[in-house]
Amino acid sequence: MSLADAFVDAVTDGSLLVAAPVAAAAGLVSFLSPCVLPLVPGYLSFVTGLSGEELGEARRVQPAPVSRLNPLGDTLVQPPPVTVRRGRVLAGSVLFVLGFSAVFVTSGALFGGLGSLLLEHKDVVDRVLGVVTVLLGLVFLGVLPGLQRTVKLPWVPSPGLAGAPLLGVLFGVGWTPCLGPTLAAVQTLAYTEASAGRGALLTAAYCAGLGVPFVLTGLAFRRALGAFAVVKRHYALVMRIGGLLLVAVGLLLVSGVWEDLMVEVRGWVAGFETVV
Repeated sequence: MSLADAFVDAVTDGSLLVAAPVAAAAGLVSFLSPCVLPLVPGYLSFVTGLSGEELGEARRVQPAPVSRLNPLGDTLVQPPPVTVRRGRVLAGSVLFVLGFSAVFVTSGALFGGLGSLLLEHKDVVDRVLGVVTVLLGLVFLGVLPGLQRTVKLPWVPSPGLAGAPLLGVLFGVGWTPCLGPTLAAVQTLAYTEASAGRGALLTAAYCAGLGVPFVLTGLAFRRALGAFAVVKRHYALVMRIGGLLLVAVGLLLVSGVWEDLMVEVRGWVAGFETVV
């Protein structure tokens, strides 16, 4: 089987089709959490080397019409829109996302590979990890306080595009304890996939849920600040949704329903035929 065929088989696998949206949702919850969201403007400024005001101007602008002389008299000409600093913002934010994605995807592959080694004990380990995921959900809900924290690193790269991927790696390492509940739940699902490749793909879905909003924030900075204000007023709701998501996944693992659901979905996918 070629590498391309293996990738297609992994992506269209029934279990991954269910688990990947859950992982992406967990990434989005991580982005909206008090652990990450307030820091986004600072990170954007650091990885692009632009101030907050300059970030606000990094958008397409329409210059004023200009007057040009021709044989019939003056004519107003409308110049095309100009993109102001958007390329730099896009490059910096994408490099940052790639930095922490490298850390998280590697860990996802390790968890998936570990799952393949423990297949004979899968039922027991699934239930143990399910209990752990429920506890992580309770941490996210604030029922078990004091377990979310960050690791302060003594060194940070220089601001700008060159330091963006390095800062992303440091974010992946230093913020792992803070992102612990959601990230650990995704790594639990990576373990249940029992494959390093599928574990990596599943963690990549988490990184997309966390990273795509970061990139979009950079490209629409002023509008995003208004949205942030709305989210901050509803932090409690965001935390409840995230916590309940983790608790639900944990209970599905503990009860064995998750595996039954995966078997059912695999049957649907196996029986699917294209029209053409």
